Amino acid sequence: MSDSAISLGLSGAPAEHGRSTWEETTMPRLQDVKDEVIHLRSAGVDLGKRFLLACVRVPSPKRTGSWSLETERFGTTTAEVRRLLAWLLERRVEAVVMEATSDYWHGVYYLLQPHLNLMLVNPAHLKGIRGRKTDPSDAAFLARAGASGMVMASFVPDRDIRELRDLTRRRTELVRAAGWEAQRLEKELEDTGMKVSAVLSDITGASGRAILEALVHGERDQARLADLTRGRARNKIPALIDALDGEFTDHHAFMVRHYLDEIDRWKSLIAAFDARIAHLLADHARDMEVLQTIPGIGRLGSEIIIAETGGDMAQFASAHHLASWIGVCPGQNESAGVSKSGRTRPGNANLKRLLGVAAMVAIRNKDSYLGVFFRRLAARRGGKRALVAVMHKLVIAIWHVLHDHEPYRDLGADHFTRRDPERAMRRMLKEANSLGLTIRFDPIPA
Repeated sequence: MSDSAISLGLSGAPAEHGRSTWEETTMPRLQDVKDEVIHLRSAGVDLGKRFLLACVRVPSPKRTGSWSLETERFGTTTAEVRRLLAWLLERRVEAVVMEATSDYWHGVYYLLQPHLNLMLVNPAHLKGIRGRKTDPSDAAFLARAGASGMVMASFVPDRDIRELRDLTRRRTELVRAAGWEAQRLEKELEDTGMKVSAVLSDITGASGRAILEALVHGERDQARLADLTRGRARNKIPALIDALDGEFTDHHAFMVRHYLDEIDRWKSLIAAFDARIAHLLADHARDMEVLQTIPGIGRLGSEIIIAETGGDMAQFASAHHLASWIGVCPGQNESAGVSKSGRTRPGNANLKRLLGVAAMVAIRNKDSYLGVFFRRLAARRGGKRALVAVMHKLVIAIWHVLHDHEPYRDLGADHFTRRDPERAMRRMLKEANSLGLTIRFDPIPA
């Protein structure tokens, strides 16, 4: 232990013999300090999209020097924020602190600020700011590695596939841009105090679009607006009436009209790209058909797979080579007989993103091979590793259906039981014994 550690650990102990006066005056010492309390009754508000939590901190009436905390949950509709205001005023809070979380703070702040000492703070100032880092240049190393034959050439598709790649990747960007406009539209609604997005899952759908169009044209009656919903959304009319309680001005109407027009413009561009991509993929109809038999892969997914891989599996020696190229196989880092981090390596980000979505769709079917495989592996290794393993299985299926031009055949939920029936019996016997029971396996007569 160092001298400083000794000095810090022995409060008030005399200095060791031989230590200079300079060391005694400069070494840190333990001191008793008291926190300066500015507000005896304060509150903190943690914001979310559908609800918020408020906590009041007041001096404890039972023990001097201690504090009592009272936490309450509120909704984010205008009526619930008014209830929060009454709750805070009843407890005579002197200061209320809330973070600037996205744009969800607008409606809450506008209602509380005239009546309370409200402080809106930057979340980065509370959680700390991470430093920036830069990666060194490796051009010289790559030149040396290429000259010595340490690297191999990458897969570069033909011109028609490259053009198809440009179209599919740009379409992905257009879909993102349309999604961003929808998010900006949602933020604009947050500024009005309306919580439509907390009730309707898609504010740009048929029901949400009808409500927004009516708002732009001057309709403000909450019941009439909620009655514009269609289909299953009509079951949410009571909640939607409360969510439509807000202040929708002419400025909001202008901005909402602008965002709706932008969303329509992006959708028209996406439709044009869809037609162009379908024209270029006319010769890959069979490959798209067999790809769509894989769980989680639809029309858009099959188009992206063919655009990224070219549809010709002769470029990849095996399914595992394709998995390594995409970046969904475990990494290998072993030294001195010890296996270190096995994180997946960077690969084709477009396919990796697609496979992640497809894997989450595939595991929803609990009566399929992939669903059972995910649950078996997630119990031992965790959900994230199991999801990457399912992505690896999907890549293997993609390679085989494109290589053999045959549709995907599911192995079935009982694949592992059929492959090793004795292991399944041992597992069932172990579970029965843990419950204090015993079982016997007899063959069923023919």
